[in-house]
Amino acid sequence: MTIAGLVLGAGAGSRFQGPEHKLLASFRGHPLASWAIRSAHEAGFNQLYVVSGAVDLQAALAQELADIWEAITWVESPSWAEGQSKSLAAGVGRVSDDGHQAVVVGLADQPMVPASAWRSVGAARGPITIADFEGQRRPPVKLERSVWPLLPEEGDFGARELIRAHPGLVSPVPCVGKAADIDTKRDLEEWN
Repeated sequence: MTIAGLVLGAGAGSRFQGPEHKLLASFRGHPLASWAIRSAHEAGFNQLYVVSGAVDLQAALAQELADIWEAITWVESPSWAEGQSKSLAAGVGRVSDDGHQAVVVGLADQPMVPASAWRSVGAARGPITIADFEGQRRPPVKLERSVWPLLPEEGDFGARELIRAHPGLVSPVPCVGKAADIDTKRDLEEWN
C-alpha cells in the first residue's frame, strides 16, 4: 500500500489579522507552514503533497524548503474560498490520480505536530485513523481510498464531517506533540 502525506494550507487565515498571511508568519524562526511540511516530509510517506490557495506557498516557501523541494508535489486549490472541503478534494484528487491507496492529511497551521505523529497515524490500520493527543482527536488523519468517496463536497469541514458521520470506521492513535493550531496572532504569541 502506498501512502501519501497531504498538508492543507489553502485557507485565507482571516482570523489571524496580521500584516502577512498566518502561514508565512514567523514561528520559532521559520515560516509557520514550514513546520508541518517538514514534519510530514520526515514521516517518510511515499509522496508528499501541499495544497495552497489564498497565498502562493510554493513561491513564498521556495527558499525556506530548498533542501526538500524536490520531494514536494504542489497542488493548487482554485476553489479554496469555498471551504476546506474544496482544498481537501483538490489534494485527494491529485493523490488518487497518482495511484496512492491512502493519504495522511494534516494542517499547515499545526506546527507542533511532530513527524512521529504523522508516522504513527500512517502506520495504523483501518479505513480512518486519527491522532489522539492526550484525549484530543485532531489531525493528522489517515484516510484509506475506500472512504474518499464519502468526503464532503461542500463546506469548511475537511474530514471532520466524515469522522462524525462514520464513527465506527474511526480508530484513534495515541501520539505525542501538541494539536494546537495557530488561528490568531494571540495563538502565535502564546505558542511561539
